[in-house]
Amino acid sequence: MNHSDTAIDLRARLVTAALAMLETDGAEPSLRAVARAVGVSAMAPYRHFPDKAALLAAVAADGFRGLAAALVSADAQPDPRAALVAQGMAFVAFARANPGLYRLMFSENYGNTDFDTVNATYLILAERVRGLVTDEVDAAILACRALVQGLASIALSGRIPPMAADPVARAIGLFVDGLGNAGSENPTERIRR
Repeated sequence: MNHSDTAIDLRARLVTAALAMLETDGAEPSLRAVARAVGVSAMAPYRHFPDKAALLAAVAADGFRGLAAALVSADAQPDPRAALVAQGMAFVAFARANPGLYRLMFSENYGNTDFDTVNATYLILAERVRGLVTDEVDAAILACRALVQGLASIALSGRIPPMAADPVARAIGLFVDGLGNAGSENPTERIRR
């Protein structure tokens, strides 16, 4: 193993340790704590990250890549509506499985660190919505994005009421069913009446 491979390995180990600490402790770990967890000197992380914010931005970026992979997998459904529902369910499942990471990813400090990586998760959803609606496409994409992020946040807070059917699946299904009616009449006009 050459020096470059060792450096990449240490960087990956630091990111993995920071994520584990974030999920276990529920708080942002310090560079010193991450170094201790990996078994390196307190100064070693600074070779890869100038500060804690850079380390946590790398953790968030890894999270967005993982979320994108889950969305791509969910989108493999042959029916476009089923694919969009599956994407929504995958988004909420990701948040539930990784609550500390999810909160970090969508925090003000780290959520937009790597725009292309963050945006990749929305492009998957956007492409599927574009295939389902012809009018008000941007509004439909925003509404869909808001729905899944909102459901994920509500799920993490433990405030989804129990129902006979999975309330998250039902909410997403209702929304996707409603996309068929998007654009038939401007909702703002209906509200004004």
